[in-house]
Amino acid sequence: MKEKLEQLFYFGLGSALMAKEKLEQAGESAKGLREENEQKAREFFDQAVAKGSEERGRLKDEVKALLKEAMDELGLATKADLDVLREELKQQAQK
Repeated sequence: MKEKLEQLFYFGLGSALMAKEKLEQAGESAKGLREENEQKAREFFDQAVAKGSEERGRLKDEVKALLKEAMDELGLATKADLDVLREELKQQAQK
């Protein structure tokens, strides 16, 4: 009887230690997965930011082209046109 109780005790102790080891392994595995997921999330974020930055530049150029086209159609003076006009007025005022 004493031997059976002793075996039962060791069985319980061994099972508890094995369960503890399995939980620790699962925790390490989960930690590795979490770090991997965090790295993937960072990479995705960086890629999205880079793509957004590229798109911003493209949109900026497109808006400039549309504005230039609209100004040309409306016959509006540009800064360069006004600078030329100022220079001409300055030269005529000096005469």
